Amino acid sequence: MTLHNQIDLIEFPVSSSEALKVTKTFFTNVFGWNYKEWGDTYNDTTDSGLSSGVNSDKSASMPLAVVYSNDLEATKEKVVQAGGKIIADIYAFPGGRRFHFTEPNGNELAVWSE
Repeated sequence: MTLHNQIDLIEFPVSSSEALKVTKTFFTNVFGWNYKEWGDTYNDTTDSGLSSGVNSDKSASMPLAVVYSNDLEATKEKVVQAGGKIIADIYAFPGGRRFHFTEPNGNELAVWSE
């Protein structure tokens, strides 16, 4: 069950689609996690406690915490009002919509909704 305002996903960045396969195989062999493939650049699993994904998008450089929101637009407005900076506006992806922001000290997070 996805809960409003809860971290629900951690994404691990990798450098390429080949690196994605290596990381996915590693986590499968070590922890037994099974992945759903969303093309060559993104796979995710719900077998890891929190959901986790492996992302070969070139802009990803550090693990990314992703928070679920029942109301994406309202959460985006709260981020801005609290001093956060939107670095990727709301966009669609397979499974929902999301945006990325940095909090006042520069840590990047994302928020998603179905």
